[in-house]
Amino acid sequence: MRASLCLASALLFTAAAQAAPILPGLWEFTSQDLQVDGQQMPGMQAMLEQLQNLPPEQRQMMEGMLAQQGMQLGGQGMRICLSQAQVAAEKLPFSDDPACTQRITERSDTRWTFSFECPDARGQGETRFVSEREFVTRLETEQRAEGMPRNTQLESRARWLGEDCGSLRPAR
Repeated sequence: MRASLCLASALLFTAAAQAAPILPGLWEFTSQDLQVDGQQMPGMQAMLEQLQNLPPEQRQMMEGMLAQQGMQLGGQGMRICLSQAQVAAEKLPFSDDPACTQRITERSDTRWTFSFECPDARGQGETRFVSEREFVTRLETEQRAEGMPRNTQLESRARWLGEDCGSLRPAR
């Protein structure tokens, strides 16, 4: 389950790093390659299956935690709602902590590189835009959890599902 939370956090990090060239609305992120401390982690489908096999109260708790971060499991991955304001702001909605900073270090029409730093995590990544409805992100993070560093590498693909986010609210 810790891997699921790690993946969810990493996907949220990537969600709006690519703000301006994409459409607002509901996006689905699938991980193609997730490594934690050099070890290959289960793919998105395996994590979705693990969640479905949890006791109902644990599954509801996990789904509630994800919803508070503006995320929902569904289809083939993690769904995230991006508002027009988030897309226009070109900011990473990964933390409401004022001690966090983010920076887009290089920008073209088809590729952005970025970095971020928070008290308990930092990282950098690259996003390649296939179109306004699809992009691929590579992300490397170092998190300091329980006093020990944890290095994560992730490649995710995002595809736009539509303007309507249903009951899912955008992350802050």
